[in-house]
Amino acid sequence: MEIGKRWYATVRSRKDFPDANELVVATVKEIFDYGAYVELDEYKNMRAYLPWSEVASKWVKDVKDIIRQGEKIVVKVIRVNRQKGQVDVSLKRVYDAEKKKKMQWFKRNQRAEKVLQIAAQRIGKSLDEAYREAGWPLEDHYGDIYSGLEAAVLEGPDALRSAGIKEEWVVPLYEESVKHIQIKQVKLSGTVNLKSLEPDGVERIRKVLLTIKSSASDQVKVNVYSIGAPKYKVEIITSDYKVGERALEKAIQEAGREAQRKKVEMTFVRDRT
Repeated sequence: MEIGKRWYATVRSRKDFPDANELVVATVKEIFDYGAYVELDEYKNMRAYLPWSEVASKWVKDVKDIIRQGEKIVVKVIRVNRQKGQVDVSLKRVYDAEKKKKMQWFKRNQRAEKVLQIAAQRIGKSLDEAYREAGWPLEDHYGDIYSGLEAAVLEGPDALRSAGIKEEWVVPLYEESVKHIQIKQVKLSGTVNLKSLEPDGVERIRKVLLTIKSSASDQVKVNVYSIGAPKYKVEIITSDYKVGERALEKAIQEAGREAQRKKVEMTFVRDRT
């Protein structure tokens, strides 16, 4: 919601009502002896009822011992009456792992809305238009809006075009994504030992290390440095753990073959993560 030059990022659902068993983020608005009323952030602050019996698995004397007014919580939808516009939710049926995953998703998509908002302002569009013309196409193509903006940061503006984003949105969305979307990096590492008794052993070892370095790509950064001969640290840095695993495996395999050709003794020990 825009207020002057400020906005409060929310997360929108394309549906009018949540589904039964759906996990949603809610803001606690009113607390009573018999339960609480919350607003569902993803559903235009739709009012929902949290019964006292659904607050906690164990008996509690006061609901306020568990939740407080203004707090954001993750709840599970247990009943939906679309005709009456009524929704009941449960707090006790949400597992800790589910809560953590949902809040991570929510915060990611809050940042995504921030990018949509700024891009819309740049081209004189509303936030509703931003969702309709850019947000929902990204969600359809990439699974959620934030993932689409991450793809833009990693792959460039064509990642937006491939989702069917109109050209007027491409540059502002890409530029604002680069500014505001942080790509989480993972690092895989290990220690390689290289020994050679040949007269030109230093050069042979250098060739093996260059083989490891050559495994770098657009998705993978490779660092190789000495930690005291004959030991060398190998680091694979990427945004995708599985890509990193494959890159590290390939680098060591190719280095092993090169070491055999150069008659270099080689061992590798993977660091624990």
